[in-house]
Amino acid sequence: MEGEENRTRITILTRSFRIKGYIHITPSARVTDYMVESKNFIAVTDAEVWEISGRQVLHAPFINVSRDHIEVVMPEGGSQDPASS
Repeated sequence: MEGEENRTRITILTRSFRIKGYIHITPSARVTDYMVESKNFIAVTDAEVWEISGRQVLHAPFINVSRDHIEVVMPEGGSQDPASS
């Protein structure tokens, strides 16, 4: 169905933060496709922001994340991160 979107759970790593939440992409798209087509910011919903040290600093229904600060982005299940619980 045209215009239909799926929520994809992702983890984003920046120099200072680990961000967990959802991006909204079309069913046939990959996270890589989404990143290539996005502009300066990507929208993350149901976002949790954690310091690298493990302290949660924010939980928000919506945040924009600057592409310039993203070092790693992966769909859920892309890592066995013991600190992610």
